Amino acid sequence: MNSSFFHILKAKKELIPLVGIISFAAVGALSFSAYSLFSKSDVILNKSSNPEPWENVDPTKPQKLLTIRQKWKPIEELEDVRKITK
Repeated sequence: MNSSFFHILKAKKELIPLVGIISFAAVGALSFSAYSLFSKSDVILNKSSNPEPWENVDPTKPQKLLTIRQKWKPIEELEDVRKITK
């Protein structure tokens, strides 16, 4: 199979850029998925071990890939409710 793939690319050289672009896109998608899985706190695989993962998210750490002028202040009413329920 692998040798026939390269034979097709040798025969039809116009497919080489297409294969390169699709390979680059696939590597980029897999890289971003791995980055999100291991470095983002809002991405989880096993929800049964922690049924409320949003409680562990640090509000001072930006969760987006790019954050511009984000300011976070706690909402007093929500903090009061959280203290009562715990």
